Amino acid sequence: METSLNTLEHLVKQLQGKRVVVLADLVADIFLYGEISRISREAPVLILNQKDKRQVPGGGANAIHNVWALGGIPYPIGVVGEDSEGDRLIRHFSDLGMDVSGIEKVPGYQTPTKMRILAGMPHGYLQQVVRVDWGSTFHDQPVLKKIQKKLKTALVTTDAFLISDYGYGLITPELVSHVLVKHIPTTLDSRFAIQNFVGITASTPNESEVEASLGIKIGNDMEMLNKAGQKMRSRLNQDALLITRGKDGMALFERGKKPVHIPVSGSDEVTDVTGAGDTVIATFTLALSAGASFLQAAQLANYAGGIVVMKHGTATVSQEELQSVIRKDMLDHKK
Repeated sequence: METSLNTLEHLVKQLQGKRVVVLADLVADIFLYGEISRISREAPVLILNQKDKRQVPGGGANAIHNVWALGGIPYPIGVVGEDSEGDRLIRHFSDLGMDVSGIEKVPGYQTPTKMRILAGMPHGYLQQVVRVDWGSTFHDQPVLKKIQKKLKTALVTTDAFLISDYGYGLITPELVSHVLVKHIPTTLDSRFAIQNFVGITASTPNESEVEASLGIKIGNDMEMLNKAGQKMRSRLNQDALLITRGKDGMALFERGKKPVHIPVSGSDEVTDVTGAGDTVIATFTLALSAGASFLQAAQLANYAGGIVVMKHGTATVSQEELQSVIRKDMLDHKK
Protein backbone atom coordinates (compact mmCIF):
# COMPACT_ATOMS: atom_id res chain seq x y z
CA MET A 1 0.00 0.00 0.00
CA GLU A 2 2.82 2.40 0.89
CA THR A 3 4.48 1.96 -2.53
CA SER A 4 1.14 2.53 -4.21
CA LEU A 5 0.56 5.75 -2.26
CA ASN A 6 4.08 6.93 -3.07
CA THR A 7 3.30 6.34 -6.73
CA LEU A 8 0.06 8.31 -6.45
CA GLU A 9 1.82 11.20 -4.75
CA HIS A 10 4.38 11.25 -7.56
CA LEU A 11 1.58 11.18 -10.15
CA VAL A 12 0.01 14.28 -8.65
CA LYS A 13 3.16 16.22 -9.53
CA GLN A 14 2.95 14.95 -13.11
CA LEU A 15 -0.43 16.64 -13.59
CA GLN A 16 1.29 20.01 -13.83
CA GLY A 17 1.20 21.50 -17.30
CA LYS A 18 -0.78 18.72 -18.99
CA ARG A 19 -2.96 20.10 -21.76
CA VAL A 20 -6.62 19.10 -21.80
CA VAL A 21 -9.14 20.11 -24.44
CA VAL A 22 -12.53 20.35 -22.69
CA LEU A 23 -15.69 20.27 -24.80
CA ALA A 24 -18.30 21.36 -22.30
CA ASP A 25 -21.76 22.65 -21.62
CA LEU A 26 -20.78 25.90 -19.92
CA VAL A 27 -23.05 26.66 -16.98
CA ALA A 28 -23.05 29.59 -14.55
CA ASP A 29 -23.63 28.70 -10.89
CA ILE A 30 -24.92 31.63 -8.85
CA PHE A 31 -25.07 31.50 -5.07
CA LEU A 32 -27.23 34.06 -3.28
CA TYR A 33 -26.79 34.22 0.50
CA GLY A 34 -29.30 35.80 2.87
CA GLU A 35 -30.11 36.15 6.55
CA ILE A 36 -33.63 35.30 7.64
CA SER A 37 -35.30 38.56 8.62
CA ARG A 38 -38.91 37.59 9.30
CA ILE A 39 -41.98 35.86 7.88
CA SER A 40 -43.75 37.78 5.14
CA ARG A 41 -47.24 39.14 5.84
CA GLU A 42 -48.13 38.50 2.19
CA ALA A 43 -47.54 34.74 2.31
CA PRO A 44 -46.05 32.14 4.69
CA VAL A 45 -42.53 32.58 3.28
CA LEU A 46 -39.21 33.74 4.65
CA ILE A 47 -37.96 37.24 3.95
CA LEU A 48 -34.20 37.29 3.45
CA ASN A 49 -31.80 40.18 3.70
CA GLN A 50 -29.30 39.52 0.92
CA LYS A 51 -25.74 39.45 2.29
CA ASP A 52 -23.73 38.16 -0.64
CA LYS A 53 -24.00 36.95 -4.22
CA ARG A 54 -21.34 35.22 -6.28
CA GLN A 55 -21.04 33.41 -9.61
CA VAL A 56 -18.70 30.48 -10.19
CA PRO A 57 -18.17 28.09 -13.12
CA GLY A 58 -20.77 25.32 -13.07
CA GLY A 59 -21.57 22.22 -15.12
CA GLY A 60 -18.86 21.58 -17.69
CA ALA A 61 -17.28 24.91 -16.77
CA ASN A 62 -16.61 23.46 -13.30
CA ALA A 63 -14.75 20.53 -14.88
CA ILE A 64 -12.59 23.10 -16.72
CA HIS A 65 -12.01 25.00 -13.47
CA ASN A 66 -10.94 21.78 -11.73
CA VAL A 67 -8.44 20.91 -14.48
CA TRP A 68 -6.88 24.34 -13.95
CA ALA A 69 -6.88 24.04 -10.13
CA LEU A 70 -5.03 20.70 -10.36
CA GLY A 71 -2.25 22.26 -12.43
CA GLY A 72 -3.44 21.31 -15.89
CA ILE A 73 -3.80 23.66 -18.86
CA PRO A 74 -7.41 23.46 -20.01
CA TYR A 75 -8.54 24.72 -23.39
CA PRO A 76 -12.30 25.27 -23.02
CA ILE A 77 -14.53 24.81 -26.06
CA GLY A 78 -18.21 25.64 -25.78
CA VAL A 79 -20.85 28.32 -26.14
CA VAL A 80 -22.35 31.06 -23.98
CA GLY A 81 -25.00 33.68 -24.60
CA GLU A 82 -24.53 37.39 -25.07
CA ASP A 83 -25.45 37.95 -21.43
CA SER A 84 -23.83 38.89 -18.14
CA GLU A 85 -23.55 35.26 -16.99
CA GLY A 86 -21.65 34.27 -20.13
CA ASP A 87 -19.44 37.36 -19.93
CA ARG A 88 -18.52 36.52 -16.32
CA LEU A 89 -17.62 32.95 -17.24
CA ILE A 90 -15.31 34.09 -20.04
CA ARG A 91 -13.78 36.78 -17.84
CA HIS A 92 -13.23 34.28 -15.00
CA PHE A 93 -11.34 31.86 -17.27
CA SER A 94 -9.40 34.67 -18.92
CA ASP A 95 -8.34 36.05 -15.53
CA LEU A 96 -6.97 32.59 -14.66
CA GLY A 97 -4.79 32.76 -17.77
CA MET A 98 -6.78 30.39 -19.97
CA ASP A 99 -7.04 30.70 -23.73
CA VAL A 100 -10.75 31.45 -24.18
CA SER A 101 -10.72 31.58 -28.00
CA GLY A 102 -12.60 28.27 -28.08
CA ILE A 103 -15.69 29.79 -26.46
CA GLU A 104 -18.28 31.17 -28.87
CA LYS A 105 -20.76 33.88 -27.88
CA VAL A 106 -24.04 33.04 -29.60
CA PRO A 107 -26.73 35.67 -30.27
CA GLY A 108 -30.14 34.55 -29.03
CA TYR A 109 -28.66 31.83 -26.81
CA GLN A 110 -29.03 32.20 -23.06
CA THR A 111 -26.20 30.89 -20.89
CA PRO A 112 -27.55 28.00 -18.76
CA THR A 113 -27.66 29.29 -15.20
CA LYS A 114 -28.47 27.72 -11.83
CA MET A 115 -29.15 30.10 -8.95
CA ARG A 116 -29.12 28.56 -5.48
CA ILE A 117 -30.59 30.65 -2.69
CA LEU A 118 -29.22 29.88 0.76
CA ALA A 119 -30.74 31.15 3.98
CA GLY A 120 -29.86 31.06 7.66
CA MET A 121 -29.96 32.91 10.94
CA PRO A 122 -27.17 35.44 11.69
CA HIS A 123 -23.95 33.55 12.49
CA GLY A 124 -25.73 30.27 11.76
CA TYR A 125 -25.43 27.57 9.11
CA LEU A 126 -26.81 28.46 5.69
CA GLN A 127 -29.27 26.02 4.13
CA GLN A 128 -30.22 25.90 0.47
CA VAL A 129 -33.94 26.66 0.29
CA VAL A 130 -34.60 26.86 -3.45
CA ARG A 131 -32.85 26.64 -6.81
CA VAL A 132 -33.90 28.64 -9.86
CA ASP A 133 -32.71 27.54 -13.32
CA TRP A 134 -32.81 29.33 -16.65
CA GLY A 135 -31.06 29.10 -20.02
CA SER A 136 -31.37 27.84 -23.58
CA THR A 137 -30.88 24.63 -25.49
CA PHE A 138 -28.30 24.98 -28.27
CA HIS A 139 -29.51 24.62 -31.89
CA ASP A 140 -27.20 26.85 -33.98
CA GLN A 141 -25.76 24.74 -36.84
CA PRO A 142 -23.36 27.41 -38.24
CA VAL A 143 -21.83 27.83 -34.78
CA LEU A 144 -21.65 24.05 -34.41
CA LYS A 145 -19.47 23.91 -37.53
CA LYS A 146 -17.14 26.48 -35.93
CA ILE A 147 -16.97 24.38 -32.76
CA GLN A 148 -16.14 21.27 -34.79
CA LYS A 149 -13.33 23.10 -36.57
CA LYS A 150 -11.91 24.41 -33.29
CA LEU A 151 -11.96 20.89 -31.84
CA LYS A 152 -10.13 19.33 -34.78
CA THR A 153 -7.40 21.96 -34.56
CA ALA A 154 -7.04 21.80 -30.77
CA LEU A 155 -6.95 17.99 -30.54
CA VAL A 156 -3.77 17.84 -32.62
CA THR A 157 -1.63 19.22 -29.78
CA THR A 158 -3.39 18.14 -26.57
CA ASP A 159 -2.58 15.48 -23.97
CA ALA A 160 -6.23 14.53 -23.30
CA PHE A 161 -9.79 15.26 -24.40
CA LEU A 162 -12.54 15.69 -21.79
CA ILE A 163 -16.22 15.82 -22.76
CA SER A 164 -18.68 17.22 -20.20
CA ASP A 165 -22.25 16.84 -21.44
CA TYR A 166 -25.01 18.36 -19.31
CA GLY A 167 -27.71 17.94 -21.95
CA TYR A 168 -27.94 21.50 -23.31
CA GLY A 169 -27.71 20.42 -26.96
CA LEU A 170 -24.16 21.32 -27.97
CA ILE A 171 -22.57 17.91 -27.40
CA THR A 172 -23.88 15.14 -29.63
CA PRO A 173 -22.56 11.70 -30.67
CA GLU A 174 -22.25 13.05 -34.22
CA LEU A 175 -20.03 15.95 -33.17
CA VAL A 176 -17.83 13.71 -31.03
CA SER A 177 -17.49 11.03 -33.71
CA HIS A 178 -16.32 13.62 -36.25
CA VAL A 179 -13.45 14.83 -34.05
CA LEU A 180 -12.47 11.74 -32.04
CA VAL A 181 -8.83 10.71 -32.25
CA LYS A 182 -7.39 7.48 -30.90
CA HIS A 183 -3.91 8.56 -29.80
CA ILE A 184 -5.03 10.53 -26.72
CA PRO A 185 -7.19 9.51 -23.74
CA THR A 186 -10.76 10.73 -24.21
CA THR A 187 -13.14 10.80 -21.27
CA LEU A 188 -16.86 11.43 -20.98
CA ASP A 189 -19.22 12.65 -18.29
CA SER A 190 -22.74 12.66 -19.73
CA ARG A 191 -25.65 13.48 -17.47
CA PHE A 192 -28.47 12.04 -19.58
CA ALA A 193 -27.09 10.32 -22.70
CA ILE A 194 -24.04 8.22 -21.86
CA GLN A 195 -25.48 5.29 -23.82
CA ASN A 196 -25.27 7.30 -27.05
CA PHE A 197 -21.49 7.77 -27.01
CA VAL A 198 -19.52 4.74 -28.21
CA GLY A 199 -15.79 4.15 -28.58
CA ILE A 200 -14.53 6.73 -26.06
CA THR A 201 -11.60 5.72 -23.83
CA ALA A 202 -13.47 5.94 -20.53
CA SER A 203 -16.46 7.51 -18.81
CA THR A 204 -17.34 8.35 -15.22
CA PRO A 205 -21.10 8.00 -14.63
CA ASN A 206 -22.61 7.92 -11.18
CA GLU A 207 -24.64 4.92 -10.11
CA SER A 208 -28.03 6.53 -10.74
CA GLU A 209 -26.99 7.41 -14.32
CA VAL A 210 -26.03 3.78 -14.92
CA GLU A 211 -29.36 2.64 -13.49
CA ALA A 212 -31.27 5.05 -15.74
CA SER A 213 -29.30 4.02 -18.81
CA LEU A 214 -29.79 0.29 -18.27
CA GLY A 215 -33.29 0.51 -16.77
CA ILE A 216 -32.30 -1.32 -13.58
CA LYS A 217 -31.99 -0.73 -9.84
CA ILE A 218 -28.63 -1.61 -8.26
CA GLY A 219 -29.11 -0.64 -4.61
CA ASN A 220 -26.74 -2.63 -2.39
CA ASP A 221 -26.59 -5.63 -4.74
CA MET A 222 -22.88 -5.99 -5.56
CA GLU A 223 -23.52 -8.76 -8.08
CA MET A 224 -25.96 -6.48 -9.89
CA LEU A 225 -23.41 -3.65 -9.79
CA ASN A 226 -20.70 -5.85 -11.31
CA LYS A 227 -23.00 -7.09 -14.06
CA ALA A 228 -24.22 -3.56 -14.82
CA GLY A 229 -20.71 -2.13 -14.99
CA GLN A 230 -19.39 -4.86 -17.26
CA LYS A 231 -22.47 -4.69 -19.47
CA MET A 232 -22.26 -0.92 -19.88
CA ARG A 233 -18.51 -0.86 -20.53
CA SER A 234 -18.91 -3.55 -23.17
CA ARG A 235 -21.92 -1.90 -24.76
CA LEU A 236 -20.09 1.43 -25.01
CA ASN A 237 -16.89 -0.27 -26.28
CA GLN A 238 -14.79 1.62 -23.75
CA ASP A 239 -11.46 0.63 -22.25
CA ALA A 240 -12.72 1.57 -18.79
CA LEU A 241 -15.84 2.62 -16.93
CA LEU A 242 -15.63 4.28 -13.52
CA ILE A 243 -18.90 4.31 -11.60
CA THR A 244 -19.08 6.78 -8.72
CA ARG A 245 -21.24 5.61 -5.81
CA GLY A 246 -21.28 8.46 -3.29
CA LYS A 247 -20.62 7.23 0.24
CA ASP A 248 -19.98 3.73 -1.15
CA GLY A 249 -16.91 4.84 -3.11
CA MET A 250 -16.28 3.87 -6.73
CA ALA A 251 -16.24 0.79 -8.95
CA LEU A 252 -13.79 0.47 -11.85
CA PHE A 253 -14.46 -1.80 -14.81
CA GLU A 254 -11.60 -2.32 -17.24
CA ARG A 255 -11.55 -4.28 -20.47
CA GLY A 256 -10.30 -7.83 -19.75
CA LYS A 257 -9.99 -7.30 -15.98
CA LYS A 258 -12.06 -8.03 -12.89
CA PRO A 259 -14.00 -5.15 -11.31
CA VAL A 260 -12.18 -3.17 -8.63
CA HIS A 261 -14.16 -1.59 -5.79
CA ILE A 262 -12.57 1.50 -4.24
CA PRO A 263 -13.77 2.52 -0.73
CA VAL A 264 -14.80 6.14 -0.26
CA SER A 265 -11.96 8.50 0.63
CA GLY A 266 -12.32 10.56 3.79
CA SER A 267 -15.58 10.86 5.70
CA ASP A 268 -18.86 9.53 4.34
CA GLU A 269 -20.61 12.47 6.09
CA VAL A 270 -20.55 14.84 3.12
CA THR A 271 -21.09 18.60 3.25
CA ASP A 272 -22.16 19.26 -0.36
CA VAL A 273 -22.07 17.04 -3.47
CA THR A 274 -22.56 19.96 -5.88
CA GLY A 275 -20.13 19.53 -8.79
CA ALA A 276 -18.35 16.50 -7.32
CA GLY A 277 -18.65 14.62 -10.61
CA ASP A 278 -16.81 17.45 -12.37
CA THR A 279 -13.91 17.13 -9.93
CA VAL A 280 -13.82 13.37 -10.45
CA ILE A 281 -13.62 13.48 -14.25
CA ALA A 282 -11.11 16.36 -14.22
CA THR A 283 -8.78 14.43 -11.91
CA PHE A 284 -9.30 11.13 -13.74
CA THR A 285 -8.58 12.73 -17.13
CA LEU A 286 -5.51 14.64 -15.99
CA ALA A 287 -4.09 11.48 -14.39
CA LEU A 288 -4.55 9.53 -17.62
CA SER A 289 -2.82 12.35 -19.54
CA ALA A 290 0.13 11.98 -17.13
CA GLY A 291 0.48 8.26 -17.89
CA ALA A 292 -1.47 6.82 -14.97
CA SER A 293 -3.18 3.45 -15.27
CA PHE A 294 -6.97 3.44 -15.07
CA LEU A 295 -6.78 2.20 -11.48
CA GLN A 296 -4.29 4.88 -10.45
CA ALA A 297 -6.41 7.55 -12.14
CA ALA A 298 -9.50 6.23 -10.35
CA GLN A 299 -7.70 6.28 -6.99
CA LEU A 300 -6.63 9.88 -7.48
CA ALA A 301 -10.16 10.81 -8.56
CA ASN A 302 -11.50 9.11 -5.45
CA TYR A 303 -9.23 11.20 -3.23
CA ALA A 304 -10.22 14.39 -5.05
CA GLY A 305 -13.92 13.55 -4.78
CA GLY A 306 -13.52 12.95 -1.05
CA ILE A 307 -12.00 16.42 -0.66
CA VAL A 308 -14.49 18.40 -2.72
CA VAL A 309 -17.65 17.02 -1.08
CA MET A 310 -16.44 18.51 2.20
CA LYS A 311 -16.62 22.01 0.68
CA HIS A 312 -19.69 24.20 0.33
CA GLY A 313 -21.03 24.98 -3.13
CA THR A 314 -19.38 24.38 -6.49
CA ALA A 315 -15.71 23.93 -5.64
CA THR A 316 -12.32 22.75 -6.90
CA VAL A 317 -9.40 20.69 -5.57
CA SER A 318 -5.78 21.81 -5.78
CA GLN A 319 -2.61 19.76 -6.24
CA GLU A 320 -1.58 20.67 -2.70
CA GLU A 321 -4.85 19.39 -1.23
CA LEU A 322 -4.57 16.16 -3.20
CA GLN A 323 -0.99 15.57 -2.07
CA SER A 324 -1.90 16.40 1.53
CA VAL A 325 -4.66 13.80 1.77
CA ILE A 326 -2.42 11.13 0.17
CA ARG A 327 0.39 11.91 2.63
CA LYS A 328 -2.07 11.67 5.52
CA ASP A 329 -3.11 8.24 4.24
CA MET A 330 0.54 7.23 4.03
CA LEU A 331 1.11 8.21 7.67
CA ASP A 332 -2.05 6.39 8.78
CA HIS A 333 -0.88 3.18 7.07
CA LYS A 334 2.50 3.39 8.82
CA LYS A 335 0.87 3.41 12.27
